[in-house]
Amino acid sequence: MPRPRKCRKVCSLPRNTEFLPANGAENQPPVILGVDEYEALRLIDKEGLSQEQCGAYMKIARTSVQQIYTDARKKIADMLVEGLPLRIEGGNYRLCDGTESTCGGAGCPKYPECRTTKRQQPTGGEPMKIAVTYENGQVFQHFGHTEHFKIYEVEQGKVAACAVVDTNGSGHGALAGFLRDQQVDTLICGGIGGGARSALDAASIQVYGGVSGNADQAVEALLQGNLHFDPDAACSHHEEGHGHSHGHTCGEHGCGEHPCGT
Repeated sequence: MPRPRKCRKVCSLPRNTEFLPANGAENQPPVILGVDEYEALRLIDKEGLSQEQCGAYMKIARTSVQQIYTDARKKIADMLVEGLPLRIEGGNYRLCDGTESTCGGAGCPKYPECRTTKRQQPTGGEPMKIAVTYENGQVFQHFGHTEHFKIYEVEQGKVAACAVVDTNGSGHGALAGFLRDQQVDTLICGGIGGGARSALDAASIQVYGGVSGNADQAVEALLQGNLHFDPDAACSHHEEGHGHSHGHTCGEHGCGEHPCGT
């Protein structure tokens, strides 16, 4: 089964969702612009962001932004040249809660309708796989040193099965490939580095970082739409008992030693 594409963070829904040419074209099939495509156009063409900055706001890779933006511009061109109606709807996205530092609009002052929403679950009861960094029943706090994941298979919005799997010594960036091979589409973890986030993004795995506490309860909270997480959670090498007590911080080594999350 193809892995679902990663949901893109969107600041708010558009104020206007339908447009008609002045000469009338009610009977013409409309061009459908996804909400995520609309957001890419808004951030790049209206707000003047680069594609890299747009990716940071939407929590996706720059290459994904490039494809979304190209598709959106093509649809707008078709609408203008052919005189077709335009409708904005659908797409792979989640609405932000208005509290993130990278909310489109510097804390969302221009978009007060931003609100907390549940992560959109696959429609039609499509299954999903959630992996949690796991140690003694708790969410393990350093993604790059995870020795076990607990993987939950979800059907109809409920956990149907779960199992604890050994990473077999995989670490840092290799863990993204491990999760991809397990067909995981969602990760709950504690701290995580930027390199690991990029690798997981490339694998279309949605990340919920900065989570602590009981692993089972975290999964249930996610399914209920009330999981508390930190979108900017960073990894730390100060955890006792994991061989990193050198006092260095993520990204400090430019030579490739201890590359946090890579």
